[in-house]
Amino acid sequence: MRAPRRSVARRSAAVAAGLTTALTLAACNQTAGGSAAGEEEFPSKTIEIMVPAAAGGGWDSTARAMQKVIEDEDVVSEPVEVFNVEGGGGATGLSQLQKDEGDPHALMVTGLVMIGALQQANSPVSFEDTTPIATLTSEAEAFVVPSDSEFQSIEDVVAAYEKDPSAVTFGGGSAGGSDQLVVAELMKEAGADPSAMKYVGYSGGGEAIAGILSGDVAVGVSGVSEFESQIEAGDMRLLAISTAESQDVAGETAPTLQDAGYDIDFSNWRALVAAPGLSDEAKEQVTEAVDEMHGTDAWQEALETNGWADFYKTGDDAQQYIDAEIERVAALYEDLGL
Repeated sequence: MRAPRRSVARRSAAVAAGLTTALTLAACNQTAGGSAAGEEEFPSKTIEIMVPAAAGGGWDSTARAMQKVIEDEDVVSEPVEVFNVEGGGGATGLSQLQKDEGDPHALMVTGLVMIGALQQANSPVSFEDTTPIATLTSEAEAFVVPSDSEFQSIEDVVAAYEKDPSAVTFGGGSAGGSDQLVVAELMKEAGADPSAMKYVGYSGGGEAIAGILSGDVAVGVSGVSEFESQIEAGDMRLLAISTAESQDVAGETAPTLQDAGYDIDFSNWRALVAAPGLSDEAKEQVTEAVDEMHGTDAWQEALETNGWADFYKTGDDAQQYIDAEIERVAALYEDLGL
């Protein structure tokens, strides 16, 4: 009878040891990221949001607004860093993002401007080299001139362009982006030749503002939020905004292109993408964090403060919208001779 008791004891010890090992492995998996595949919980280190342009522009202000809300509202447990990479209308930054393949901590603010810039440059990198997370905001484009400009209205600008396109130089974000596209649409609608446009593309909002105020360009075009402080200070005159619906800019109702008789309703949108090659689980974790940010009162206040419309889409909706915009911009380029 003693031998069987020793055998039972040995089997009990073996079961206990196996259970302990299983629990230990499960704990290790949880520490590594809560999945059998060893996915790390997000975030496990500093989140880096790239701005693929110089400081001072719309992408920059969007990224820094996100940074502030995420940190102030304790959306994640790790810090958020924003940094700028200039060049190529965003292509330089996009190429750098590719190198972080599979890393959910590598994010980038982008939007319609980049689609146009990549299209015009026939760039070897594209939005297919990213993992779309969410569309965030949309914003009217503003046409502005220095306060001492001879142009008093958008009709004055169009008339001068029709008479001599070389006499009116436009300036804004990167060549081929939304700023140049809306000018092209305006001239096409007016019956002028968009392909004759003289356009200066700047790498950031600060450079564009300096170029407009110095007279390097006759007419500035960019998101309303980038020019509002100069308009309010009296340094710039707002001629029109690009959306069909008007809005208050610097305390006054802004005239629209449609008010001037041009059938245009154009918005610039911005989005957040991650590095390519994210797993479904990692993409879901990043999206959940952005969802939480979007749901805060602080983010809604940031939208209102900056004059941004809430244009939030995630998942398949975001992917389908971006894909449709890529096709739309390509068609615009062909149609407008750009």
